[in-house]
Amino acid sequence: MDILFITLVIVAVFIIVAGLVFKQRKRSVPIPPMPGNYRMILQKEVVFYAALDSSKKNEFENRMMHFLASTRITGVNTEVEDSDKVYIAASAIIPIFGFPGWEYPNLHEVLLYPDSFNHDFQQKGNDRSILGMVGDGAYNRVMILSRHELQQAFINRSSKTNTAIHEFVHLVDKTDGSIDGVPAFFVDQQYVLPWLALMRTEMQKILANRSDINPYGATNEAEFLAVAAEYFFERPELLESKHPALYQLLATLFRQQPNAAPAATVPGH
Repeated sequence: MDILFITLVIVAVFIIVAGLVFKQRKRSVPIPPMPGNYRMILQKEVVFYAALDSSKKNEFENRMMHFLASTRITGVNTEVEDSDKVYIAASAIIPIFGFPGWEYPNLHEVLLYPDSFNHDFQQKGNDRSILGMVGDGAYNRVMILSRHELQQAFINRSSKTNTAIHEFVHLVDKTDGSIDGVPAFFVDQQYVLPWLALMRTEMQKILANRSDINPYGATNEAEFLAVAAEYFFERPELLESKHPALYQLLATLFRQQPNAAPAATVPGH
């Protein structure tokens, strides 16, 4: 038992140290100024950014450009346009905006596919149901996104879904070593049990067809976190109205109040 405990401690320390080292390496990358057309796309298409005050917008832009300078975006059988880069970078920063200076230690490339794909990464055929995924194995530190779905998330203002945000929340969740619906690297211990209890209650409501949350959220705790986060950032006013307890706990977990005007952050705990 003692050996097992020591081993787990060593592994945990290694994960944290490795993340910090990778994070520091990313910070050494020069940050270019934001092109004017990027800012125009942000203001017009990204509601989260448009709601920020001027100082917060500047912070958001700097973090976006740092992400783009340190993370490759590669089109696979598709062209990567400036709008795609803005959508991906904005989706990366939105979930972590309440954590100043934090980056993704577990990502170095985003692959952009034209549309949906299957588990064998094939882009043709009838069994293509995947719109985005966080890779593992040979695809470790790689995210794959459907370009069509990426664009639709920002075109459709009434939607409660955003595949890119969904996948970046999985990466946040993965920071503690596992994608399990509890991003322990960020969440104070006092909120873990209330979050688990609320998740399970909401998942039961989904299964009983008594919820407007995407049914995919009932798959498991990891998917519930990602689906709920999509709703939280895409339609915060609706989530707060229909699920006030869920909204407040997500605001605590992400340290943000996206339904505030201008968008505000929740102080650290």
